[in-house]
Amino acid sequence: MTSSPCDPRSICNLMLDEAEGSGPITNLALQKLLYFAHGLFLVQTKRALVSGYFEAWKHGPVHPSAYHAFKDSGSDPIAFRATGRDPLTGRPRSIPAPTDPLVLTGVRRVISTYGRMAPSRLVDLSHAKGAPWRFVVDEARTSMAFGLRIPDNVILDRFKYHKMSVGELPGPGEPFEDAPFTP
Repeated sequence: MTSSPCDPRSICNLMLDEAEGSGPITNLALQKLLYFAHGLFLVQTKRALVSGYFEAWKHGPVHPSAYHAFKDSGSDPIAFRATGRDPLTGRPRSIPAPTDPLVLTGVRRVISTYGRMAPSRLVDLSHAKGAPWRFVVDEARTSMAFGLRIPDNVILDRFKYHKMSVGELPGPGEPFEDAPFTP
């Protein structure tokens, strides 16, 4: 039985819980971690991890609803969890945590592999030549693009281009907060 894509905020909350005690995570880093989890899950299972879509922003892929859920943290480490709103009362409510074992395993794998990387390393990795973010940005330079969305079919086809060198230090000018891409 295939499960529906998860609320991206629930995956972010899970990532923050999994990373607790192993170092702070900023919204910039969380966006890249969410993207890598979604991409790996998509490649492995041929189904989306999260509902919605990613966009090509200046510092890499961003899920708008996840970004807005955590934007109050600014460039500081995130010290809270995303909540939803009860549609009848308007009161905040907790977002149910995912229970699918494949989702839990995938998120834990991403946090253990990428969770301690500096945000600049995650940005570098998300900007890899031929990878989804780069493909969408390059296509936007020569054709019309709507909101620079990164479709799942592009992620599925081009996720293999994410590569990183081992042992290389992050570049200077650590980004601290993302913004929509403006070429």
